[in-house]
Amino acid sequence: MSGNPPPRRTRVLVVEDDLRVAGALVAGLRLQGFEVLPAYTAAEALAAPTVDLVLLDLCLPDAKGVDLCRRLRASGADMGVIAVTSLGETHDRVAGLHAGADDYMVKPISMPELCARIEAVLRRVRPRPEGPFVIGGLRVDPAARAVTRDGRAITLTRKEFDLLTCLARAAGTVVPRRRLFAEVWGTTWRGVGRALDVHMATLRAKLGDPPLIETERGVGYRLPSAAA
Repeated sequence: MSGNPPPRRTRVLVVEDDLRVAGALVAGLRLQGFEVLPAYTAAEALAAPTVDLVLLDLCLPDAKGVDLCRRLRASGADMGVIAVTSLGETHDRVAGLHAGADDYMVKPISMPELCARIEAVLRRVRPRPEGPFVIGGLRVDPAARAVTRDGRAITLTRKEFDLLTCLARAAGTVVPRRRLFAEVWGTTWRGVGRALDVHMATLRAKLGDPPLIETERGVGYRLPSAAA
């Protein structure tokens, strides 16, 4: 029986010399559906196959992480790079970003935030046409940043549109609050929780009746895949 091949999974290279941390990252990312390759040294990272994104520890036994980041960038490979490190001082962040990292995360990290950061980096590094998402009478067009419901145009603020797009992208599943924090506000700080609630209430009002966005109390929000 012939048919279209399944889409290729996103391939992530985890460069981490701490076996315990590397194992947790590899296992967690595989559970999220990524194809994951581990590398425990800079030499192994440079010899690894082509990947979509690198999670790079900046403290390696055989090279400085910032030097490895520069070499990865110099290779010309089209990949995202996220520094994942215990070095959290401002000058460390600046050095990592100047070396070519697309994002910078300080350990310990959460898997929901990491996945959100990965998706955000990949959208910047390899922008692809996305959507429009059509869910019942709702139409969300990321390219035009336009929303209609039953043909009626709906004007949203930037944050409201970004929240709706996150929900539309994952229609049918609950999007955790921490993931919305990460994707829309760029943080997992719970202090933005009130802002999320306010924007979500305004978004719901603008979308009109019957209500589309469901609340999973204490967890997050969901836009049903078969919304009317």
